[in-house]
Amino acid sequence: MSLKIKDYKSITVLTGAGISVASGLRSFRGPNGLWSDPDTERLSRSQSFKEDPTSCWRFWGGFREQANAAKPNQAHLVLAQLESKIGPGQKFTLITQNIDELHQKAGSKNVVELHGSLFKTRCSASPPDGKCDLPLYREIESHADTVPHCPRCAATLRPDIVLFDEMLPAEAEWLSKKALRDCDLFIAVGTSGTVSPAAHFVQWAKYAGAHTVLVNLEAMNPPNRAFDREVLGPAEETLATLFG
Repeated sequence: MSLKIKDYKSITVLTGAGISVASGLRSFRGPNGLWSDPDTERLSRSQSFKEDPTSCWRFWGGFREQANAAKPNQAHLVLAQLESKIGPGQKFTLITQNIDELHQKAGSKNVVELHGSLFKTRCSASPPDGKCDLPLYREIESHADTVPHCPRCAATLRPDIVLFDEMLPAEAEWLSKKALRDCDLFIAVGTSGTVSPAAHFVQWAKYAGAHTVLVNLEAMNPPNRAFDREVLGPAEETLATLFG
């Protein structure tokens, strides 16, 4: 049974790394995922930018280069098209765990970047890590072979992404909670459902009375009973049929 956008007042979509696989980017889990690289965990901590900035920039700078070359796939485009069909009195919020900006490339407007963006750079000594006041800025250059330093305090620069031992951006967290509190349709796409706090989003949406749908390549194991419906298969194929 297909969903009709006009039947819902507030739609919240959560996307994970699985939605970008068809664009040529590796997911974190599964075959050939980023977790198959033994250095991923070590280079995904803020302390590593202080202890081994060269390896960190080689890793994240290389990922930035890949993401910059990637193009949105059909799943990204379907979500952008859905947002464009929102009428007066309706809301559409796209919360993404991804840092590749492919949703924005596809044309999505109201995007909450829960884990930041690879294409924004900040000083490692800026708040909350320090007191440097270098403004956040956009950058495409990968820095895969060099370590950039802050022009104000000389500390290492880093992508503005959320690493393992860091808090979520306050604004992104607030906007996510607001969207979940208000939604009557919640759709999770391409996410393992194991990373907090996003793993709890479906429960929060369910508590708000939303109809909940999982769109994923494979079923959750163990199943998450908070989802009313599972649509299994590649997101770039199944999302379009969900709203057919």
